[in-house]
Amino acid sequence: MFLIDDILMAPLKGVVFIAKKINEAIENEMSDEGAIKEGLMALQLKFEMDEIDEEEYDRREDELLKLLGNIREEKQNK
Repeated sequence: MFLIDDILMAPLKGVVFIAKKINEAIENEMSDEGAIKEGLMALQLKFEMDEIDEEEYDRREDELLKLLGNIREEKQNK
């Protein structure tokens, strides 16, 4: 009975494993100051190349700066 359960649950376990790995990768990227700074530089470049307007630039810059501030605050609290 347990063998059949293992066989039937294997696809679900694989999906859960993949979801956990994706979540870890997202958390690592979101807590990496370098990635946030690269995002800010890319955003600046898009603005200078007129790919986005000033309103979009300001909105996305605020999001990235808040995220960067949260990362730094979290590192100080550790």
